[in-house]
Formats: sequence, structure tokens, C-alpha cells
Amino acid sequence: MKNRIFIFSLIGFLLLFVSCGTSKSMRHKPDISGYNSAKPVVIKKSDSVFISGKNSLSKNKQGLWELYVEGDPMEIGLNTGALTDSLLKNQQRIFFSKIKDFIPSSFQQKILRQFLKWYNRKLYLNVPEEYQTEIYGVSEYSSDEFNYIAPKYQRGLYLHGAHDIGHALQDLALVGCSSFAAWHEKSEDGNLILGRNFDFYVNDAFAENKIVAFINPKEGYKLMMVTWPGMIGAVSGMNEQGLTITINASKSKIPLIAKTPISILTREILQHAATIDEAIAIAKKRKVFVSESIMVGSANDNKAILIEVSPKKMDIYDVSNSGQLICSNHFQGQVFKNDKRNQEQILNSHSEYRFERMQELLAENPKVNPEIASEILRNKNGLNDIPLGYGSEKALNQLMAHHGIIFKPKEKLVWVSANPYQLGEFVCYDLNSIFKERKKEDVLSFQKENLNIAKDPFIETAAFRDYKKFKIEDHKIDSFLKNKEAVSSEFIQNYQSLNPDYWVVYYKTGLYFYQIKDFQQAKFNFEKALTKEVTTLPEKQKIEKYLKKIKRKLK
Repeated sequence: MKNRIFIFSLIGFLLLFVSCGTSKSMRHKPDISGYNSAKPVVIKKSDSVFISGKNSLSKNKQGLWELYVEGDPMEIGLNTGALTDSLLKNQQRIFFSKIKDFIPSSFQQKILRQFLKWYNRKLYLNVPEEYQTEIYGVSEYSSDEFNYIAPKYQRGLYLHGAHDIGHALQDLALVGCSSFAAWHEKSEDGNLILGRNFDFYVNDAFAENKIVAFINPKEGYKLMMVTWPGMIGAVSGMNEQGLTITINASKSKIPLIAKTPISILTREILQHAATIDEAIAIAKKRKVFVSESIMVGSANDNKAILIEVSPKKMDIYDVSNSGQLICSNHFQGQVFKNDKRNQEQILNSHSEYRFERMQELLAENPKVNPEIASEILRNKNGLNDIPLGYGSEKALNQLMAHHGIIFKPKEKLVWVSANPYQLGEFVCYDLNSIFKERKKEDVLSFQKENLNIAKDPFIETAAFRDYKKFKIEDHKIDSFLKNKEAVSSEFIQNYQSLNPDYWVVYYKTGLYFYQIKDFQQAKFNFEKALTKEVTTLPEKQKIEKYLKKIKRKLK
């Protein structure tokens, strides 16, 4: 992490003297002359219900915000911004406070701002005009508090590349998304069903205000997607044709220039494609700046495929002789399969492990339905059902997901998880009824309550209560290690008892004892960490390296 900050600081320092090419992008705005840019009037019905003409925002009893907007790109952007105004400002505070946590130095923050200007200098050339306009409309409601980073509109553009930059650096977010699809003989009724966990994590506060957005655009197909305030790109969604989109990050180089953010590409597919072929045609038009697997499900084709993209190549992975498709965070198609970076991802990450776990669970449940899909997404154990401890990135349910989602494209049904993570109730929505029967003001929610999937019983257990305490204590031990503070034996005993199957509690305890030169205790804890399921090969090798050092010191 420190090395990356240093590298970007150095790059940024050089860029203070090489600002050529950034001024045009900083001045750029979309052409809005053909749109009505008057700000909409919002009527507040209560603290959780807001109306603006035919547009609305309301919070359901499960805690999900339900947004309905319609019109041209400017109308959609302005109404989205006006209705989510306070949520948008709060979300940006949460996000940018996280950046400050990573980069506390005001000098380095200044360098980072210069770097962002340079890095994103071509971004506006790679975002379709309709989405630039929509982002512009939303950005009119951004806080002035962060104008020092970039003007509102440019800041809105930057944030749409956060997922891409996050998984390229693996610092802004832990990205370990898992998804699967089943159809024909693999689903209960023969129709396509898909499930996915979206593990884009900033912090718990970032996921508090999830938005289930229903968008009725003037051009293109009506669609729904799960998002957060300020985000108009699609990470999980389905349109009225029953075409679905989910994204899974794959291993990338740190890109040198921003192109089309993945979420903008997938939003374009969602809004303008009805079939797999149409989705592929749109993907071929855009240049992306990170590597990603885009799972496309289609009611019209009754199957799912993967569009695997990188800055230089693209492949279509189609399981033509199977009714099952699984995706974690590595590529599977012939174009990328033997790529050195992809092979390193398989060897050194937890992607292959989660892939095999999905295979295992789908084999145990040969006829998938929504309830079974939710159980797979909520599964917290490892291969052969071994306990991993809670919060392990080897688990399908890492207890960090922004959301879990399940699609039944032919029926136009979608289930979205309520907080926390994918443990809360999976709330069902029927796109047919939402878009064909306009919401009445006295209706509190769009949901089909009789089709909801009950919350995970794990929420009510002592283990989950302990996990929440563990997260607090885990932050504390990180602080103790960073500041080289003394840690009591009572703290260590409690810390380890809260999540006893998780290798991390023994590893961090080992680090503490190594730091204070109690090598016998360090050795004991490192060895115990190795008896647990360590997340990745590099992390296992790191522990083994410490043990070799200790062995030399104890001679």
C-alpha cells in the first residue's frame, strides 16, 4: 500500500510539471442545449417518501431505497439528483473520507488530485453523450464541499471509474464477486436463473443506502439496477426484455489512462440490448481500461454467456453443451485462459477456490430455484463445507457484499438483498407490473411481498453478533500494530474467541508478538494460522517467511 502511494505521489509530482492535455477535460461539459435543464420540484411526503412529478424515491420497510425516474437523459439525471440529494451528499462524504484514510497526508492528497486530472484526461471522450448528460444532471446536486478535488461534473465522471481503479489497485476495494447461471436441466423450471454477490466494499456505511433504481428512458429499454447515490452505471441489473448484466473483476495491469468505465458499458448494454448478440455488438464498440467478465443473461436466448474484456482483447465464453455458467474473478475463454496474468490470478487469489465452491454447491442442488440461489449466495463455508471463519474472502458470502441479487429473466422477476450484506430479506420486484402499472402515491413499495425470500437465520445467532464485535476489534489490532502499542492478553484472548476459525486472528496476533520480540508466542500463533484456511498463496507464503525468520532468531 505504502509503495503504491509513493509511486502515485512520484507520478503526480512529475505531473505538476506536465499538465498538457488536462485543461480541455477539466473545462468539458456535455452539450445540454437541446434539453430542459430546469431543476425539478421535489415534494417531501415524509422522511422516506419524495415525489417529483411522475418520479419518486421511497424507502421500503427492509431499508432499500426504491427510485423511479423517467424521461430524456437530462430529466433522468436531474430527477435522480433532486430526489437523492441528501443521500448523494452523504455518500460522497463516506467515499472521500475513505480516500483520506488511505492517504492522510495533505501533500499526497494534492498530488493525487493532479494525478486524477491527468489520468482521466480522456475519460469524457469514452463516455456516450447520453450518460455524460445524465451524470451532469446528477452532479448538479453534488456537494460543493469537494470542489477542491474537481468540479462537480468532472468529479461525477471520476467516480464512475472508481470500481475500475479499485480493482486494478486492490486498495480502494476488496473485489471478489461470485456469480452463476442455470437453465434447461439445471434450473427447476428449465428457465434461466442467475445469482450474484457484488463484493465492492468501501466500508459498511457506503452500503447503507442501497438504491433499487427503475429507469424509464426516452430511448432504449426500461430497466432496473442496484446502485448507490450518484452512480448511474450498472453493476447488476435487468431490462424489460429480460436481459441481465452483472460484472466480475479480473486481474488487470494498473492502467495508464482512463477509457470507458465498465459500469457505463454495462449500462449501455442494459438500456440498448435485447439479446446476447446485441450485447456483444455494443461491447465491441467500446474500449475499456481494466479487465472484466461481464455475465449477460437473456430471456430471449434462455441462456447466459460471459463477455471477457481487457484493454487490448475481448472473448466470448459460451458453455454451449451445458445449462450452467459460473464466474468468479478469472477468465475462462480461450483468448485469455493461458494469459500469464490470468494464470497468476488463478494461482495467487481466492478466485479459483470460490469457483470450485460454486461448482460444489450447484452439484448438490441440481435444480436451482430462487430460494436455492439465495442459499448459495449466503453460504459462508469452504470446500467440503469446512469452516473458514467469518469474513473470509474464500467464502461466497464474505460478509462484505454491497448486495446479492437473483434474476428470473423470463418472468421479469428480480430479488435484491436488504442489509446487512446478503443476509437480509431478498426483496422481490416484478418489472412487468412496475413499468406497466404506474406507481400510485399511496403505495409504499414496488415489491412483490408474497414472493420475498426470508432473511438468513444467521442474523439472529450469537456467531453473527460476535462477528460484528470482531470487526471492531480487528480495526483496533490494526491500530495497535501500526502505532506499536501494547496489547493485553485479555484483548488477544477475546479477539481470537470472536472468530476462532479465521486465520487472520492468529496471523495478526503473531505479528504483534513478533513486533515485541516474543518469538515463541509469535511462532505459536503463526503456526496456528497455518492450520486454518489461509485466503491466498502469497499470504500463506508470508506466514511461512515469518516462521523461517523466527527459526533463525531462536537458534
